[in-house]
Formats: sequence, C-alpha cells, structure tokens
Amino acid sequence: MADLSVRPIPAAAPASLVKPVSHRLVSLDAFRGITMMLMVLVNDGGGPGGYHALQHSPWNDWTLTDTVFPSFLWIVGVAITLSLGKRLNEGASRGRLTTQIFKRSVILYAFGLLIYAFPHFDLSTQRILGVLQRIAICYFICSIIYMTTSVRGQLIWIGSLLAAYWMLMTLVPVPGYGPGHLDVAGNFAHYIDRIVLGRHNYASTGSWDPEGIVSTLPAIATTLFGMMAGHILRLRRTLAERTNWLFLTGSLLLAAGMICNTWLPINKHLWTDSFALFMAGLDFIVFAIFVWCVDGLGYKRVVKPFVIMGMNAIAIYMVSELLATVLSAVHVTSGDSIITLHHWIFGTIFAPLGSPANSSLLYALAYTLIMYVLAYGLYRKRWFLKV
Repeated sequence: MADLSVRPIPAAAPASLVKPVSHRLVSLDAFRGITMMLMVLVNDGGGPGGYHALQHSPWNDWTLTDTVFPSFLWIVGVAITLSLGKRLNEGASRGRLTTQIFKRSVILYAFGLLIYAFPHFDLSTQRILGVLQRIAICYFICSIIYMTTSVRGQLIWIGSLLAAYWMLMTLVPVPGYGPGHLDVAGNFAHYIDRIVLGRHNYASTGSWDPEGIVSTLPAIATTLFGMMAGHILRLRRTLAERTNWLFLTGSLLLAAGMICNTWLPINKHLWTDSFALFMAGLDFIVFAIFVWCVDGLGYKRVVKPFVIMGMNAIAIYMVSELLATVLSAVHVTSGDSIITLHHWIFGTIFAPLGSPANSSLLYALAYTLIMYVLAYGLYRKRWFLKV
C-alpha cells in the first residue's frame, strides 16, 4: 500500500496536477452517475429472457450486474475520506460530526424501509435489510472508523472483517449441514438470516437476504477499500502519481480476489471475501481511468450526463424503485386478461420490436432515459436531495 504521509510537491510538477482535492471531484460524480444508470438499467428490464450480463449471477461467479452495488459502497467510502477529512481539517467537532452521521444513516435506513414497504405497508413481512439499509449501515460504521483510527487502523479493520467472515463461513457448523457449506441452503450467512430475520427476509427468496446480516461484514470492508482510494486521492502528489497508485492497488486487489476465489468463490449473494477484493480491485482501476480522463485530461463535457445522474443518485434510485413498484401493482384489462401495467407497456410497445432479450433491453433503456430526464430536470432546478 502507498505511503500515505504528506510529501513536498516536486518543484517541476505542473501546479494544475497537484492541487489538493478540496473542490468537488467531477470524476467521482461521473463514476457515481454511470453506476446509477447501470443500476436502473439492470433493475428494470422489460421481461424474462434478458441478456446474461444484465442479470445477477445465479450463484458463484459474477456478471456486469454484480458490479453495481459494491461500486456504490466503494464510492461511499471515497466520499467519507474526502468529506470528513476536509471537515476535520477545518476543525469540525467530532461530536457534532457523529451526530450528523447518525442522522444521515437513520434517514437512509428509513428510505430503504419505505421502498420495501410501499405500497402495502405490511409490517408483518416488512423487509428489514436491503440496499439503502446496507449503505446506511456501512456509511455509519465506516465514518466512525475513519474518525477514530489512522490509515493503519483502517487497514487492520479491513483485514479483521475479511478474516472474521472467512472463519464464520468456513468453520462455524450449520445444523444439519456442518461447517464450510457454501450452497444456498447450508451456508452460515443464510442460516443466520433464517433464524434472525424470519419473515422479514427478502420477498424473492423468502428465507435469506442478499443484503443479510453476516454478509454485511465484508460489505463494510468494501466501503473501507473506497476509503483507501480517498486517502490516495488526498496525497499531495501529481495526478499521474495518484492515478498510478489507484491502478496498482486495483491490480493487486484483483489478483488477491482471484486467488481467494480458489477457497471462497466469488459470490455476490454471499458477498464473499473474494468478491469484496475482486470488486474493489475493479473499482480502483475503473475509477483511476475516470480520474485521469476527467480531472486530468479535462474530458468533463463527455461525462456531463453521468455527473447529472450522480449528483442526485439517492433521489433517482428511490423514484426508479417506487415507480417500478407502481407499474407492477396497477392492473389493466388486456383482452380477456387482467395484467399489470408494466406487462401491458412491455407487451404493447416493446415486445413487438425484437427478440425477448432485445425487447427487455429496449424497455430498460427507455426506463433509464426517463430517470435521466428526471435527473436533468432536478439539476436544472438546482434541486439536490441531501441526506
């Protein structure tokens, strides 16, 4: 890992490339925005038979879709370092920051509960965990870790979380299965979800949650990896040097993930250690490209649509999820059948346009375009959802 102490600026280095990261990082907004667009795209396909890359891997291995959520958590980690680092340097009280962090976490968690409760609000089966809930948990814990530890301490936290998860998944026996089972029914993470969450698990699985209790441990590590990227960005080095460190760190994490895949397979549903390492590696590398192209070479106009989407990511995510729920809840008459509004729109407009895979993709692209138009309208009005 890079030496994260502050170094003098080389006299020959161009001033434009060694400015501290005190301004809003356009590349981070762009990376967040393209991740948001991809999330809407993969979550809102028109019908069955979509392309493999736009669906989650059934179990082990990964697809493009599986990269979305870890990227969001990784970006949260980067933002923690840049935002809290700046405010602590300005003399902000740790007590006041902790109160603000707690408030933001509670609001995010409540937003997550709302998404899964809508429109029936059946508390007996209310999903307790989920996407925004996991973001809230990881944001809170990692923010506290950032304010109370050094870089070395944060690295120790990463190693400890991954080691603890590895031991739980491989050494703790599950009744009726024993230790080390990594299939759907016999793994330790799903066993805990079954006995603790019960009817409050993810409705599509019934007995376990893809954002479950035990798998939150390596998800926190994913966010901490993002914090490490933030530390690299705050180095007073040339942009080229910082980009190289991002790229090198990503390459090492990719290799580590592939090596760990031998013993604990890459699996998004379980958020295995190999998954956390591999996806963090991808994020480091992709973000390094964004930093160099956007903030280094100045290609800011090219990524402006992504920036617009990224500056209202939480709002767009909530609208996309709630609208999809409405389309699936409202029923219309079609011939002799009663179908959902979603199926009517897809069957009437998109299904005749091509194969099932292409029709599903066209629907997803249209849905994503609608979300972008909304984001653009909010951007023009200068309305941003701040949590």
